[in-house]
Amino acid sequence: MDDVIIGLEVHVQLNKLKTKLFCSCPIDYHESPPNTHVCPVCLGMPGAMPVVNREAVKAAIKVALALHAKVQPFTVFDRKNYFYPDLPKGFQISQYDHPLALGGYVTIETENGEKKITLKRIHIEEDPGKLSYKGSITTATYSLIDYNRSGVPLLEIVTEPVINSPKEARLFLNKLRIILEYLDVFDGSLEGAMRVDANISIKGSGRVEIKNISSFKGVEKALSYEIMRQRNLIKRGIAVTRETRHFDESQNITVSLRTKEEEQDYRYFPEPDLVPIYTEELLKEVIGTLPEMPEEKRERLKREYGIGDNFAKVLVLDVKMADYFEEVAKDVDAKVAASWIVDVLRGELNYRGWNFRKCYEVFKPKEFAKLLKYLIDEKITEKGAVEVIRTKLDKGGEIDEIIKSKGLFAIPKDEIIKFCREAIEENPKAVNDYLSGKKQALNFLVGQVMRKTRGRADPAETAKIIAKMLES
Repeated sequence: MDDVIIGLEVHVQLNKLKTKLFCSCPIDYHESPPNTHVCPVCLGMPGAMPVVNREAVKAAIKVALALHAKVQPFTVFDRKNYFYPDLPKGFQISQYDHPLALGGYVTIETENGEKKITLKRIHIEEDPGKLSYKGSITTATYSLIDYNRSGVPLLEIVTEPVINSPKEARLFLNKLRIILEYLDVFDGSLEGAMRVDANISIKGSGRVEIKNISSFKGVEKALSYEIMRQRNLIKRGIAVTRETRHFDESQNITVSLRTKEEEQDYRYFPEPDLVPIYTEELLKEVIGTLPEMPEEKRERLKREYGIGDNFAKVLVLDVKMADYFEEVAKDVDAKVAASWIVDVLRGELNYRGWNFRKCYEVFKPKEFAKLLKYLIDEKITEKGAVEVIRTKLDKGGEIDEIIKSKGLFAIPKDEIIKFCREAIEENPKAVNDYLSGKKQALNFLVGQVMRKTRGRADPAETAKIIAKMLES
């Protein structure tokens, strides 16, 4: 898709902070009734004066540094004027000529190798309120407004138009979310935590903006639909109109909202109630607080634990998963821990719609390490270990109790040998089939042993024992 040009404007809530950007209202509003986390400042009452949240600026600088952006010596807040119900003041306090940071990049892994998605700017602004529609945005006869979100600290991260496919856009957003969660300034699981405006055009045609897409899947679907729509217009000789569109998730289509605003339409001018912020002192405070980032962690895990690059790449996709691995690897072989966390536990969590934060609550690392020790010591089979994991996640309970109640402790090897001999003696036809070249007969004999042991024998080990007996 070399002729597809995509640029993203990503709006990220700094929702790990305690208060809003310009007032002391708490930002943990998600479980609260509408319009209860508000005050004269975030409601834009006459005479109310904004005061900048210092911690929000520090968090924004932390993000800028992690994204390799150049923090500017000073930054200025501006008024972005537009009349829309979610802005009680009639304008949004944002940044224009003097944003917090310029440049930067995020590296993504594509099918053709690594690609740098370069950034244009990062600036701070206040979140508008939330509009709710009865039905869809195009059919509703009225909307409801909740100003609890109004004034929440928001970062706008703007890419250069260097993205060439919907898949690349989704890869970028996934990587950005991982970085933000490593920085501990952002909880992506909260509603509205990250919203995307996507600008897209086919080379040589007009540019369209798709507003307020709330999920990564939605971004990919919206862009895919828009590419198809624009290509069809071009084929029919119809010009692509420069406009703002909305993504209707129920139909997976974009619909026209209005003609695209130009920058001059917003009549930017410096916010008269806020002075410029000089960043030198804040930079000194922030630089020493940057945590280990995903690429650094990946290399360290490979170096310290001797695990392969494929496992390390997956582990660092979630900082909590990486932490979980390191805690488990204190007690058991790191390669076994990586394999079972990435290949088994992660899959079981995904199936239930859980993440590793939830896993910490229901399956402590020490408990998981205990289960892996049993597996390594051959006290339980791989099949039995999977059964324990599923039971633990679904019903809880102690590891030993689960194993005992389900009869999952592995039986001694000499007993397995005894059952293998019985299976051979009781099934002469299967033995003859195997010896005559029908290797699948071995599976039947293994199944007989599994039945006798109620699944407690290891199938691979059992197959080796039977084959050795038959071929000796």
